[in-house]
Amino acid sequence: MKLRAVRLHNVRRFAGRGVAIEGMGDGVNVLSAANEHGKSTSFDALHAIFFQPHSGTPKAVQSLRPYSGGSPLVEADIETDAGRFRLTKQFYAGKRAGVVDLASGRIVAQADEAERFIAELVHGGSGGPAGLLWVRQGITGIENRSPSEKEEERKAREGVLASVQGEVEALTGGRRMAQILDACAAELGELATATGRPKAGGPYAEALEERDRLASEEARLEAEVRDLRTALDARRKARERLAELEDPAETAARQQARAQAEQALAQARAHGEKLHAAEARESLARHNAEAARAALDKFRFTSQRALDLKVLEAAAIARRDEAVAVRTAAATASDNALAAAEQAEMEEQQARELLARLDRALRAKEAAERLKELRTRLAEAEAAHKQIEDGQAALRVAAVPADTVRELEGIETELAGLRAAEASRATTLRIDYDDGAGGRLTDGGAPLPDGAERPIHGTEQFRIEGVGTLTIRSTREGAASDGKLAKAVERHRTLLRQLGVESLRDVRERQAAASAKAIELETARRHLALLAPQGVAELRAEIARLQDLPVPEDQTEANPEAARQAHAAAGEKLVAARLAAREARPARDKAEAAVIDAEKALSSITAERAVAEAALGAEECRADRAGELQRVCETAEAAFAEAKAAAETLRAGAPDVDTVEATLRRTASAVESTAKEAASLREQLADLNGSIRTRTDGAVEEIWRETAERRAAADTLVRRFEMEVAALTRLRRALEDARTAARDLYFEPVMNELRPLMGLLFDDVSVSFNDATLLPELLRRNGQDEPVDVLSGGMREQLAILTRLAFARLLARDGRPAPVILDDALVYSDDDRIEKMFDALHRQSRDQQIIVFSCRQRAFERLGGNRLQMTEWRPDQG
Repeated sequence: MKLRAVRLHNVRRFAGRGVAIEGMGDGVNVLSAANEHGKSTSFDALHAIFFQPHSGTPKAVQSLRPYSGGSPLVEADIETDAGRFRLTKQFYAGKRAGVVDLASGRIVAQADEAERFIAELVHGGSGGPAGLLWVRQGITGIENRSPSEKEEERKAREGVLASVQGEVEALTGGRRMAQILDACAAELGELATATGRPKAGGPYAEALEERDRLASEEARLEAEVRDLRTALDARRKARERLAELEDPAETAARQQARAQAEQALAQARAHGEKLHAAEARESLARHNAEAARAALDKFRFTSQRALDLKVLEAAAIARRDEAVAVRTAAATASDNALAAAEQAEMEEQQARELLARLDRALRAKEAAERLKELRTRLAEAEAAHKQIEDGQAALRVAAVPADTVRELEGIETELAGLRAAEASRATTLRIDYDDGAGGRLTDGGAPLPDGAERPIHGTEQFRIEGVGTLTIRSTREGAASDGKLAKAVERHRTLLRQLGVESLRDVRERQAAASAKAIELETARRHLALLAPQGVAELRAEIARLQDLPVPEDQTEANPEAARQAHAAAGEKLVAARLAAREARPARDKAEAAVIDAEKALSSITAERAVAEAALGAEECRADRAGELQRVCETAEAAFAEAKAAAETLRAGAPDVDTVEATLRRTASAVESTAKEAASLREQLADLNGSIRTRTDGAVEEIWRETAERRAAADTLVRRFEMEVAALTRLRRALEDARTAARDLYFEPVMNELRPLMGLLFDDVSVSFNDATLLPELLRRNGQDEPVDVLSGGMREQLAILTRLAFARLLARDGRPAPVILDDALVYSDDDRIEKMFDALHRQSRDQQIIVFSCRQRAFERLGGNRLQMTEWRPDQG
């Protein structure tokens, strides 16, 4: 199969428009264009028409659709031994696939038939041999890929190698080896996985499952047999215990003991009720006797208390009257002292106000003097502040960065050294004049001194009076100096220009001036700090505060000293008056408290006497009432003695109710527990009988023995499968070892194709292939093996391309030619190697179509071949 044209419409960046690549010929075809031109888009569209079904939308198809949507359309014209055909696929809306015979215009196949037609062309899809030869941008086949991609390509390479080895028919190589290995792998795959574990759903796994199931069933049945035997023993013991519990003599004895205990408890409770009634009567009689005695005692106590309170009331009235007289005298003395203190306080306030007015007048005078002083300091401080600002501005102008000065000094030192070295290396001119010689050698009009050496730089001319012009050239300057002197001179000039001076001396003069300005500035700052320690703003605020102080009234006629003496005297008088008032206050308070206490005592005695008199009643009836209370008390005490004797008699003959109740509980519990145990045994026997009957009806012991025999047979089958898996695994390992031993013979066809291609690029280089991946594994050069993984990116890229060219030749020899398509596959190759790769491409293109997409336009001009162009195309052009 060979490609003749590719067309695409509404694919990625070609949204709403189409492009075509026409005129693809035999041999090498090259499409070279800048990035974003659509080369990779064309490659992916071509890949989709051959390897993606039109009816699906996998990721590869989704990537073809432009952002604006629509249905991508791809066409490819091909040529085969059967003729020229046009393949068409449209994805998404209006999806279709078709094959047209270009010679007759007849539709050869559509839809699924078209897909089968295309699949036969590429022999196995993207995992088939043709897929090996289509190199996507950035993919060489050696880099890490997904396991499924690696396995598909490995099988494809294996199929190519096996199909072209007509001369290799030994068991360790060729188709027979592949067939035997496939058969061994197929049989082993039916039983086990690649790791040797039983394959799910296979006969080995089913045998294991059956063995495990029978083992589990055997264990379950064995447990049921054990349970049956345990149930029989339990039923026998339950029947024996139930017979003991249901013995008639024992049952009657338990019933009689409970009846006797119930009768004894009824008698004890009846006696207890009689005793309770007698104790209630005793308690009531005791309460009545105690109440009568208390009433008699209270009447006698109240009578005596009433007499005592009458005497206490008279004494309290006398104390109250005496306290009222004392309080009146103390109140009069206290009031007089308070009046004197108020008069003294008024006089002291008047003297204090006069003194305050005099103090305000004095402070106002001091504030005026302070304000005058502060205004003078403010003027001086503002002048100092202006001097500081002017000094700072001047210092900024005169200041020279210290690091710049140090750099300038270093450069001048370096210049001196370079100039000295230059002078020592340079050509020099020296003239010694003869005595009396009138002529002189002049340099720019100035005569050269006698005996002085003059260095020569480059070409210089000197005038000899009366003779002519002397030209001297020095060729040593450039080689000797390496430009260091010129660079140093230029840097020296740059620094002087930056500082705005002519020489280092001017810089030092500016430094001295800046130092003097700095001293003047520091002096001004110190003077300002003395005038305004808190700052000029704080000084202005203090002046404003003093200006806002109120002006007091004029007190010029008053004598401050006399006012102070008068205020002191008034203060002493006020203190004396307050002390006198304070001294009189405790006596008044004490008298007030004494009157209050006397009134309280009198009120309490009066109230208590009134209560006692009310409780005693009329005085003429008090004697009769005392006699009546005495008779009631004696009657109640006699009734209490009688009730107490009756209760003591019943209490002495009372039975122990707690003991009788305990006896009843014991006997009743014995009857109930026996009945409960018997009922439980009957239920247990019913359960055991049902369980035993179920197991005996199911012949569980016979089933258990049969299951054990089936489990033993399953064990035998599993062991047979294990032996078969082990034998097949060993056979496969032996076959693979044998094929590995014949590796050189197995890879001979591809090595024969690869060897001349490798010779174009490298000297004395050979390649070893990996038996598992069928890819290059080791590169031997100069007698040393190098793993492919550690080679440079360009080396791996070139090796992968050459390997694909070799496989392409093998496919062509096997009657399955396919074009080799490279999408920017030579991005890491240097100029020398890329030309050798171009030679390899042309060498293989004698009977092979090769299509190259590249963005490296200049580099691929040297590839030659048929130049392809992308042109505008519309689907209706045909």
